[in-house]
Amino acid sequence: MPPHRDGNVSAAPLQEFVLEGFQGSLGPQALLFAVFLALYLGTVLGNLTMVVVITLDARLHSPMYFFLKNLSFLDLCYSSVITPNALANFSSSKVITFEGCATQFFFFSLLGTTEGFLLAVMAYDRFMAICSPLRYPITMCPLACTRLVLGTFCAGCLNSIVQTGFTFSLPFCSSNHIDHFFCDVLPLLLLACASTALNKLVMFGICGLIIVSVTLVVLVSYGYITVTILRMQSGAGRHKVFSTCGSHMMAVSLFYGTGFSMEQGKVVSVFYSLVIPMLNPLIYSLRNKDVKEALGSYRMEDVV
Repeated sequence: MPPHRDGNVSAAPLQEFVLEGFQGSLGPQALLFAVFLALYLGTVLGNLTMVVVITLDARLHSPMYFFLKNLSFLDLCYSSVITPNALANFSSSKVITFEGCATQFFFFSLLGTTEGFLLAVMAYDRFMAICSPLRYPITMCPLACTRLVLGTFCAGCLNSIVQTGFTFSLPFCSSNHIDHFFCDVLPLLLLACASTALNKLVMFGICGLIIVSVTLVVLVSYGYITVTILRMQSGAGRHKVFSTCGSHMMAVSLFYGTGFSMEQGKVVSVFYSLVIPMLNPLIYSLRNKDVKEALGSYRMEDVV
């Protein structure tokens, strides 16, 4: 039950939340708006470029770049779920409807979980390519790659349905003001006027299982990859593998280091919802020779 403006509890069902966002005077608010807008434009431009280049360039039609294209698509959607509404809140009403908040939370959870699983799939792909090169074309055939990506979306959707259902079935009666710039689970649980023990148990149980499983896949995959690299005689081959895997490990470290941190403050949230989706295309394009050559060829074609 939501409170009236005077603070008394109302019997009417909750209709809206108020996203507090970042407090401050007009100057800091304008600066934050400019930062959010710049980060979002960088995210849109970078990830759209990756999707288009990988789709159009035949040299990049391989499993690794298929997964990278899906990662760029996820980053684009992930940021778009949060940023446009956050930008609107700087200049207009901070109110978001109950249904709008639930929808934002659902897609935020869906895309974030899917990206976590996709990064694990990308680590497995590199493991197969480097440690079992003869079996790689069969194991990672187009059908298998499509099924792996669909599997990550299904796992993300399942987690999102559970998390959204448990969170938005709670009664909210202490306040409807969310101390955040988007609808995230922990700020929402603080507003519940019923016990959230079961919600926290389910949330940490599922998130713990996801973190442990994807971390094991990444660590085991890169453990075998490291051993294989150390056995390589060719310095050029070793450098190429390090360059490719280094980009992925950097993306994994950024995502897991912030997205699953226990301190989900606003600054950390800005980093994993805005900064990382913008950085991923840069990480892969600057450290990947094939992507740089593809981008360079399209720039030259545009000039000609």
